[in-house]
Amino acid sequence: MTYVRKDASKLTRIERRRFVEALLEVKRSGEYDEFVRLHIAHFVGDGDRGLRAAHMTPSFLPWHRRFLLDLEQALRRVDSSVTVPYWDWTRDRTTTSVPWTDELLGGNGRPGDRQVMTGPFARAAGRWTIRAGITDGDFLTRDLGRSRSPIDLPTRDDLNRALDDPVYDVPPWDSTVTQGFRNNLEGWGGSNGSWRNHNRVHRWVGGAMLTGASVNDPVFWLVHAFVDLQWQRWQRRYRGHRYLPAQPPGPGSAQYGRIVARHQRLPPWDVTPDELEDMSGVYRYA
Repeated sequence: MTYVRKDASKLTRIERRRFVEALLEVKRSGEYDEFVRLHIAHFVGDGDRGLRAAHMTPSFLPWHRRFLLDLEQALRRVDSSVTVPYWDWTRDRTTTSVPWTDELLGGNGRPGDRQVMTGPFARAAGRWTIRAGITDGDFLTRDLGRSRSPIDLPTRDDLNRALDDPVYDVPPWDSTVTQGFRNNLEGWGGSNGSWRNHNRVHRWVGGAMLTGASVNDPVFWLVHAFVDLQWQRWQRRYRGHRYLPAQPPGPGSAQYGRIVARHQRLPPWDVTPDELEDMSGVYRYA
């Protein structure tokens, strides 16, 4: 039986509480920090050596789809009623709207050190100490909207520009491409500016969300559930269009051994992008 991922703004009070409590239990067990470490380990950029599986690469979407599923399974082992909600940043756009409420993710960081002081993930609550990160800080940080150089969240038009591209991805399969649904949604470079859609949301939230340790902020999962929803919408719009590349680049290509083709294994799992394209038997979005 499939389960449902809901808009965070539509969760009931009980659903919000159960989601938060399940997250806190996964954190208490130590399992949550392993998710943080896994994301850090796979945050490989264009300029780095080796395989890019999670970012600046065609497999950005299937990699995070599987990552979300793993976290969701961990939550559901705690409470089988829980699923990962999504944050529609095109509609809930202020620093006080969902998900930045005291009973869900808490609010903005305070001036100075940007420490989150409210909600269940504040250090004062004693249940969300940062143990795996890029910096030495042990508390969650945010800078919603960027206080010193303000930016806005992406709009519905920004999303539509990505959704209107019928091609999944194009050579050279990295952060520099100006065409293709994947990079327009991920948000690197291109003709419309450097920080769009997914990337712009990370920058708008700020704090922990600016680094490879972005998983330390629980909003990471709500952001990527909404990203995953966009991929599902794109798939429904262009039913004959598939993940690309279908075949890996050859030895003469600068991308040889650096990206995952449709039928290749997607590290660290024993699964291929092809096997992650259809999730209709697992979950749906409300």
